[in-house]
Amino acid sequence: MEKKIYSVLNEMSDYLNAAQLKKLQQVMVTYFAENNLEMEFVSNEEYLQMFLEAKKVEGCSERTLIYYKATVSHLLKNTNVGIRKISTEEIRKYLSDYQKLNKCSKVTIDNIRRNISSFFSWLEEEDYILKSPMRRIHKIKTKTPVKEIISDESIERLRDGCKEPRDLAIIDLLYSTGIRVGELVNLNRDDIDFEERECVVFGKGEKERRVYFDAKAKLHIKNYLESRIDNNPALFVTLDYPYNRLKISGVEIRLRQLGRKLDIERIHPHKFRRTMATRAIDKGMPIEQVQKILGHSQIDTTMQYAIVNQNNVKSAHRKYIT
Repeated sequence: MEKKIYSVLNEMSDYLNAAQLKKLQQVMVTYFAENNLEMEFVSNEEYLQMFLEAKKVEGCSERTLIYYKATVSHLLKNTNVGIRKISTEEIRKYLSDYQKLNKCSKVTIDNIRRNISSFFSWLEEEDYILKSPMRRIHKIKTKTPVKEIISDESIERLRDGCKEPRDLAIIDLLYSTGIRVGELVNLNRDDIDFEERECVVFGKGEKERRVYFDAKAKLHIKNYLESRIDNNPALFVTLDYPYNRLKISGVEIRLRQLGRKLDIERIHPHKFRRTMATRAIDKGMPIEQVQKILGHSQIDTTMQYAIVNQNNVKSAHRKYIT
């Protein structure tokens, strides 16, 4: 019944102002109460659960769902009022207090803001609320630091530092394809087409796309598979029995250890993805093709991965300006 009331209010929102909508709501609630008509009550936790289920259906990863749940739950516990009573001012205060208390960066706060905004936007789209209180809380301006990529020299040092065929295969596959670490660990042996030097991966939202690897990656993957003594269909497995499919954390830990051993700072799977995108654009690959390889739905996302080489900027300036 409660949802029906807000559906009516939503329908009337184009014809009535805020005060009139509020009065209509009061009249309808009173009417149902006086006539002993059942009012359906939905708790904040139930709204959050419905939101998470909707996001799961949309293809959000388990990590994303956990992050959504943590950030929105924290807000709901701290405001301690019903969904429809949460105001823009309360959320602004919550974000400000959260930043002061946790001494977190603007980037972190903006990520939290974005998650909360997604939640309230969903509530609005599903007609559970009339208007999202996040509409007037805009993106928090942050500095965009130039993110580092892995140099050619460091790549060679990483290759030379690998003692296991598996690790060498992982490095070259990440470096040549730019795939996400989650896509890497989900690959099976049968997914690899050595003849065409390509494989099919399933990205965010279970979107299928084809990616390509170079001759080095082909050679090292073949060597690794030939060294295997297990029957696991997974492309990459643990080094020890029972040779289970390698997890994301396993790849992250292994690369971090290798980087520290070789005194190469901040080596992680995503850095290979950013490096691949930067190299591709630096060598003249059209941004639209890089976007397709990386599996981005928005080209703006691809641009965030690409760092224009400063030496090329200098050369271009000399060529075209001076």
